[in-house]
Amino acid sequence: MKISQLAKLTNLPNKTIRYYEDIGLVPKALRNDNGYREYSSNDVERLIFIRRCRELQIPIEQIKTLIAVQADKKSSCKEVDSLIEQQLEKVRKTIAELTLLEQTLHQLATSCPNEIVGECEILKSLNKESN
Repeated sequence: MKISQLAKLTNLPNKTIRYYEDIGLVPKALRNDNGYREYSSNDVERLIFIRRCRELQIPIEQIKTLIAVQADKKSSCKEVDSLIEQQLEKVRKTIAELTLLEQTLHQLATSCPNEIVGECEILKSLNKESN
């Protein structure tokens, strides 16, 4: 199949597919006589796997590890479990940071009853050093 068909099946832009080839996440496509890339059903499966990993914000280096681990069907899942656990911790940390950010912005948004910039409590607060 051609890259446009692959893009449709995997819900990835052509440019992203080429990028994944360039960095080695996907094997280089075979070329037919006219120079067009030709892809297989294995490429579809791998790209869907990669897309799902990226949706979970798993870094590319870790995706490479997950792809490599899949080669040995009888190996332990410990490395996979560890990578997912690390990603979960990153997400939890991000949630905590975003929660704090939301609270700070809410405080600012509700801190100014004034009508003119010269008396704006939000701007005064932003000009102060935080404790």
